[in-house]
Amino acid sequence: MTKQSSLRPKITLSDLYDSNIVYTSRPSYISNPWLEPEEHQSNFLTGRELLIANQMPVIVHEASVTENLAQLFQLIGQDMPSNIYKFNDKSSYEQLLATLAQSLDKKIYFQYIHDEAILKKHYYALNKDIFVALNNKSRIPEWTNNKYLPKREVVNIEDFEQAIKHWEFPFVLKPGDDLPTAGGYGVMICYNQTDLDKASKRIEKAKSETDTIIIEQKIEAVANYCVQFAYTPKLGVQYIGTSQQLTDKYGHYNGNLNVQDVPKKVIQAGKEIMEIGVAQGYYGVAGFDLLEDAQGDIFAIDLNFRQNGSTSMLLLEPILTQGFHKFYSYISPGDNKHFFNTIVKYIKKGVLFPLSYYDGDWYTEEQVSSRFGCIWHGESQSQIEKLELQFLEDLKKG
Repeated sequence: MTKQSSLRPKITLSDLYDSNIVYTSRPSYISNPWLEPEEHQSNFLTGRELLIANQMPVIVHEASVTENLAQLFQLIGQDMPSNIYKFNDKSSYEQLLATLAQSLDKKIYFQYIHDEAILKKHYYALNKDIFVALNNKSRIPEWTNNKYLPKREVVNIEDFEQAIKHWEFPFVLKPGDDLPTAGGYGVMICYNQTDLDKASKRIEKAKSETDTIIIEQKIEAVANYCVQFAYTPKLGVQYIGTSQQLTDKYGHYNGNLNVQDVPKKVIQAGKEIMEIGVAQGYYGVAGFDLLEDAQGDIFAIDLNFRQNGSTSMLLLEPILTQGFHKFYSYISPGDNKHFFNTIVKYIKKGVLFPLSYYDGDWYTEEQVSSRFGCIWHGESQSQIEKLELQFLEDLKKG
């Protein structure tokens, strides 16, 4: 494969953040009812932005920066980043945050808010109150100037059972508070009474931590976009691209595809929202989930004032083969060595671009499956779809 190290992403994180800022994409070890990620998945997420970080220091789990990742990066002409702070468990992660902030005078740019008991809010690089407000789903009307809204109702959690009686299926339920969610985990799409019963049980369990629930019209979308922007005072508002979101019928996130022809009104809607966020004090990368229906109307269903799964894919676009791109991640079906070797085979074909590798074999006391975050890139969707099927078949041979 051609060495690619001379090419550069559109923007890197160190173009956006001061040199005294350290980035962490790990959710807190303290879970909430709407974000209960599996521990290995949360550790895996810490390596996702390494190739777009540039000089920005990143907090990464040790299993995400083993020799295996160095080998994968070498295949695409990239060096292993040196600007990393490592941790290996809850204690070392929380101690690292405290040391960086309190002893080394660093500010932390969080992908997900952490409890005040872990780190006080004045150590946040981005004002925590602003960050929380902009990512609160019940406040979306404020950040869209009351435009691009599905029919919606925000109700006190105690009033939910009564309020839902006035809605017809299908509809969407979401927490309406400050607790972080991700990957569609906090979204409950109800097509029927069985779905509603399941959602009601989750809502009942969350009563001690959640005050409000959003009931929202289920949009019949013809396209599901994540339109992304970056902002610093020096750069201004920069459009960095749009991806198509892959989700199942219940809204769970399944990766992204690049989009060549994005409707101008989608980009314009995203820019308006970004400018409102900037006026509130936001800076950095943000991505907004915008649906388009059959009539061409645009609906804002989620505003992520944070980096998104496909941010790396959009920023690395100059380095990738021109054409079709797909961001996705895989879990080893069993044999971690065979999993790694299969990945190497497809990277060498020039169709698979590595972003992160969580090395299950770093763990010696337990059996842990490796995980791999990547971008498929080729001339056409049909070409990549065939190669991905072949890749999945090859994985089964291990």
